[in-house]
Amino acid sequence: MPLLPYSLARPFLFQMDAEKAHEVTMHALAMTANTPVSCIVGNARVEDAFELAGLRFPNRVGLAAGLDKNARCIDGLASLGFGFVEVGTVTPKGQPGNPKPRMFRLPQAQALINRLGFNNDGLDVFIANVKNARFRGTARSNPPMLLGLNIGKNAATPIENATADYLACLDGVYPHADYVTINISSPNTKNLRALQSDEALESLLGALGARRRDLAQQHGKRVPLFVKIAPDLDEAQIEVIAMTLKRRTDEDAENLGWGVVATNTTLGRDAVKGLTHAEEAGGLSGAPVLEASNRVIRQLRAALGTAFPIVGVGGVLSGADAASKIDAGANVVQIYTGLIYKGPELVTEAAKAIKALR
Repeated sequence: MPLLPYSLARPFLFQMDAEKAHEVTMHALAMTANTPVSCIVGNARVEDAFELAGLRFPNRVGLAAGLDKNARCIDGLASLGFGFVEVGTVTPKGQPGNPKPRMFRLPQAQALINRLGFNNDGLDVFIANVKNARFRGTARSNPPMLLGLNIGKNAATPIENATADYLACLDGVYPHADYVTINISSPNTKNLRALQSDEALESLLGALGARRRDLAQQHGKRVPLFVKIAPDLDEAQIEVIAMTLKRRTDEDAENLGWGVVATNTTLGRDAVKGLTHAEEAGGLSGAPVLEASNRVIRQLRAALGTAFPIVGVGGVLSGADAASKIDAGANVVQIYTGLIYKGPELVTEAAKAIKALR
């Protein structure tokens, strides 16, 4: 447990606009990384080594993409006890995202709505920040925390040209990633979720798989690719995605590894009707997404079999929630909104709950 409980900081942060509080927190994490202060706010990592997709996870609790879009805070996040951290989403060119305000708390539901829109400083800045991170060489990370790099397309890129953006990002991040996540499920970039459909998904993953084979030879390293999908898919759509991923795995003669991240935020509002900000446009995250995410995980596991890697994310605000993801069929879990409501103590609670399932 950190020496400075998050419960002392949360009232101050929750008095701010949600995005301003996020910026203040991330700046503090970046400034205090690798300093004695990080020991005050940090967590001892729960050791629960787990093998997945050819990778060794120190424990099965990670941070979902979206919190650290520019990879500025990798070292600070490493001090919170995560087994893996995913940063991004990064796009080839920097972009401001959607107009503000674009992030809203729904405290009664332990939820957030955001319509940020892949705001980030672009691929060159992102890679420079990743290269500056020191987490792999610190004594507290032995074995080191794993790093996932999440890639997307620019808002100005027509959807029919999206593959070029994903390939450009894959080229840039590949040498620095333990795994790469292909974000095709944010609801805040126009038409992006159309890439989850049958032909579009097959085309995109085929191109990325072919480029990865070249990159693996060029860099002499194997980097799994994970596909991040939405919680709003119906059973038939999930089946299409599962079959596409199975085909990619079957055709991957080099066994470089594929996986899925389930799920992103939801457009559904049934669980938050009547609450302040409930009708804001954007993706809803937090407690209301737990069961929708678990439903997708269960269907994916049934369709993909026992060996296929699944990262479960959505609605984890307690150790029991994290365990429910594993019970639904996920191999490892990620948190985001839960960190905002519960603080770093949630990382330890979740990791202990999952370890207890062994």
